Amino acid sequence: MAGLEGMDQSRREAESAPARWVTTIDDELATKALDLYGNPAAAEVRLLSRPESAAAARRLTQNVVLRQWGLGPQMAEHAVLLVSELVGNAVRHTGARAFGLRLLRRRGWIRVEVRDPSRGLPCLMPVHELDVSGRGLFLVDKLSDRWGVDLLPCGKTTWFEMRAPER
Repeated sequence: MAGLEGMDQSRREAESAPARWVTTIDDELATKALDLYGNPAAAEVRLLSRPESAAAARRLTQNVVLRQWGLGPQMAEHAVLLVSELVGNAVRHTGARAFGLRLLRRRGWIRVEVRDPSRGLPCLMPVHELDVSGRGLFLVDKLSDRWGVDLLPCGKTTWFEMRAPER
């Protein structure tokens, strides 16, 4: 096609180019979430048990993992996906008014915790190819290095850990 000869080549070059950190609207929203809710790496952050809180939890996680801890985009992407799954479970299945989010970093690991007042345990269900729901803990199991649930006197903490490069 006349005038479109370079289109395919530039698209291929763009797809193969390495990912770079670029300030975007998402970064600004992540910073605003940090200002609004607090830093989950410093202390547990309380979020209302509403579907829109998953977006706030994702933004907080992205900000901490990428900006504060300086970890790579793939680790941030996996942490954001998995925190979304844990938050979704807390919102959908616990009946709680609020839940807590906490991010911890220790030598070689990151840990993400979602605390809610329900003592009902999450259940890892078998996943089939055509299933449209019920994949949350399956993803947590596959993408994290380890995960679990700690029962508390009034509720539970569901958590996952991922290996992280040293600082």
